Amino acid sequence: MDLLLQFALLVLGFVLLGKGADWFVEGAAGIAAKFGIPQLVIGLTIVAMGTSAPEAAVSIAASLKGSADITIGNVVGSNIMNILVILGCASVITPLLLARSTARIEIPYVIAITALLFWQGRDGVISFTDGLVLCVGFVIYLAYLYRMAVNSAPPEEEEQGEQMSLGKCIVWTLGGLAVIIAGSNVTVNAATAIAVFMGLSERIIGLTIVALGTSLPELFTSVTAARKGNADIAIGNIVGSNIFNILFVVALSALIVDIPFAKAFIFDSYVAIASAVLLWLCVLPKERLARWSGALMLVCYGAYLWYII
Repeated sequence: MDLLLQFALLVLGFVLLGKGADWFVEGAAGIAAKFGIPQLVIGLTIVAMGTSAPEAAVSIAASLKGSADITIGNVVGSNIMNILVILGCASVITPLLLARSTARIEIPYVIAITALLFWQGRDGVISFTDGLVLCVGFVIYLAYLYRMAVNSAPPEEEEQGEQMSLGKCIVWTLGGLAVIIAGSNVTVNAATAIAVFMGLSERIIGLTIVALGTSLPELFTSVTAARKGNADIAIGNIVGSNIFNILFVVALSALIVDIPFAKAFIFDSYVAIASAVLLWLCVLPKERLARWSGALMLVCYGAYLWYII
């Protein structure tokens, strides 16, 4: 009975995370649109950070509660799932065109920082100093985005930005954050209890159940954007989210407490790097993510899931 209760709480946590992120994204994207920020920049920043808020909340909460294995498992698992599953699903629905900067700069940056995280974890811990290095990488990324926003031409006015008042956008943004924080606490507590009860490692729980739950906002956002033809948001959301997960989520968690990096995560880090390289190779020739590429990504994730379980 206690196990059923924990699963029910886990589902409740996922619902709160998904709904809170949905409100946050809609409110924050509305604010950004009103200030004339280009769609790609919105995808790489506001939407990416909003849909990564569950990962941030869950990982930081896990660090504070002493379940640091969930932090690395959640981030690495989410990054793998973001590319292989979410972009895989989105591109199977409709081929995705990429901005040149995404294929030439942002995806290689994801590969570089994923490799950096792996290198930092070789000694078995992501330390305070490692967190500071990741923070520097985040500042570099923000500077790049600022330059992109300054150099971009003003976007056309969108109906969505005009449908909601600025005050309502702010309320939705703050309300979404509150719901995300509440959902993160419920999710971490339930996932940890299930892991203990079933004798599963926190690594497996973080890589699968928690990673899936906290990736739901990215899934819904990217698939919806792909169906509406907003490829810049679909791709930018995932690329920006993966960058944010490593350079902000792991960095902030490491500044709070040293994060154990179990040897088992070395394999998962290889997969995360390989996933980003696969995405880069698929889009580099024509700056387009075709349906066959999406299908290949889904097959690769199925093989990875079969191996770790």
